[in-house]
Amino acid sequence: MSYTALYRKFRPSEFEDVKGQDHIVTTLQNQIKAGRIGHAYLFCGTRGTGKTTVAKIFAKAVNCEHPVNGSPCGECDMCRNIGAGTYMNVVEIDAASNNGVDNIRSIREEVEYRPAQGRYKVYIIDEVHMLSIGAFNALLKTLEEPPEYVIFILATTEVHKIPITILSRCQRYDFRRITIDTISDRLRELMEKEQVEVEERAIRYVAKAADGSMRDALSLLDQCIAFHIGEKLTYDMVLDVLGAVDTDVYSALLRKILDRDVKAVMEAVNDLVMQGKELSQLSADFTWYLRNLLLVKSSDNMEDVLDVSTENLAQLKEEAQRIDNDALIRYIRIFSDLSGQLKYATQKRVLLEVALIKLCKPQMETRNDTLLDRIRALEEKVAKGIPVQREVVSREDGGVKREFAQTEMAAKPELPKALPEEVTEVAKNFRMIANEASGMLKTYLKQARLSVGNQGQLQIILPDDLGASVVGTEDHKKEIRDLIAQRTGRQIEIEVGKVEQGRRFEESFVDLEQLIHMDITVEE
Repeated sequence: MSYTALYRKFRPSEFEDVKGQDHIVTTLQNQIKAGRIGHAYLFCGTRGTGKTTVAKIFAKAVNCEHPVNGSPCGECDMCRNIGAGTYMNVVEIDAASNNGVDNIRSIREEVEYRPAQGRYKVYIIDEVHMLSIGAFNALLKTLEEPPEYVIFILATTEVHKIPITILSRCQRYDFRRITIDTISDRLRELMEKEQVEVEERAIRYVAKAADGSMRDALSLLDQCIAFHIGEKLTYDMVLDVLGAVDTDVYSALLRKILDRDVKAVMEAVNDLVMQGKELSQLSADFTWYLRNLLLVKSSDNMEDVLDVSTENLAQLKEEAQRIDNDALIRYIRIFSDLSGQLKYATQKRVLLEVALIKLCKPQMETRNDTLLDRIRALEEKVAKGIPVQREVVSREDGGVKREFAQTEMAAKPELPKALPEEVTEVAKNFRMIANEASGMLKTYLKQARLSVGNQGQLQIILPDDLGASVVGTEDHKKEIRDLIAQRTGRQIEIEVGKVEQGRRFEESFVDLEQLIHMDITVEE
């Protein structure tokens, strides 16, 4: 016998099994008991919340021979036939693929005939917002003057696309997102029936990942069980299957951001990418983690709202002391924008890396909500004895005017008495070497300038933080060294740096490519 997916196997067959929609279930049961059944219903709400399921149960209930408290008995011929899909007077139509005028006209012709069995003909039109304008107009006539034995149930996830003339003729029911607690309880109940052992943390995470959809929760859990079939399903297994990340990783990532360690942040991202983590999910979960931090900072009594373990709550409270509210709000704003961009992006990793660098380097933004973070970044540099620029920020015509005064900048390095032959050879061939680099690295190397360090090492200097962070990853530095070896037959050490904000390249570095066109002394 073929396997039946969990969401199909455990689809509710009576109102009592529908979870999280009590306000709708109670209303419909009362209508059936009182005989006050309408002719047109509109079920709207996000995916997986029970719209089609409730519609089918309602179709059974209005035709049931022995309804029990407004719910179908499930035992009479009508209930069994409707449940098996063999009752011809309950018609389910997918408007996504049957959205033309002719499809609706055929319905208008059918409703003229009374049902051969049962009391009502029920038409369930799923994704009704997909109907064409002509089809809506054809449907409108039937909704205006319906026969007393016909019920229309329209279901949609995008109610704003339905004409007001249709809306005004339907009883509207809004299906709510199902809470994490309700989904968790249902999953736990079903796993006991299936005799599958699952950790509580695993169930809670699946319920959270489902984002209010019971069907999504069952599908995700089904996927996790199938991957680890015959084993106890643990929290780590769920994270592994769903490509998700434990909160400890977000904690470590946030600490690197707060330390403004771009290199460490990029290495953490590289590790997650190599593990196959899904970047859109990573962005969404990190945004949720930041949201939890903000709630912890906002109030002392957030245990019930946060829905996290005691250990995670203690960790959140500790980290909340390290970051200010304005910085957290800025982080959430940047990552909320990122989540929308990732949905349609082809270079998701680049966008994620840019967002993380913005968190580490507030000076990259000129928005007003970054000013305090930029000031903190400067204060941290001063406290560590790192030379900085004094930045004066003022308001001018509604915008931000930025003025820089140079203070204690490092002196321009002097050219070594003798340049290594390897370095000059690479400098002569560097533009050809850059053209052989992979896509994103090639783009940044075209912007690079060359210099030489005090120890004779080759310096690749980028114009900004982003370029230096991308080129400075270990993978890209290795690729550059390999390309140099292939082109020149030499192995040399390289450093990646950037031009300080407010300064020109020539003020801080020796221009190596200019020197190779002059008479220079080369080490033998």
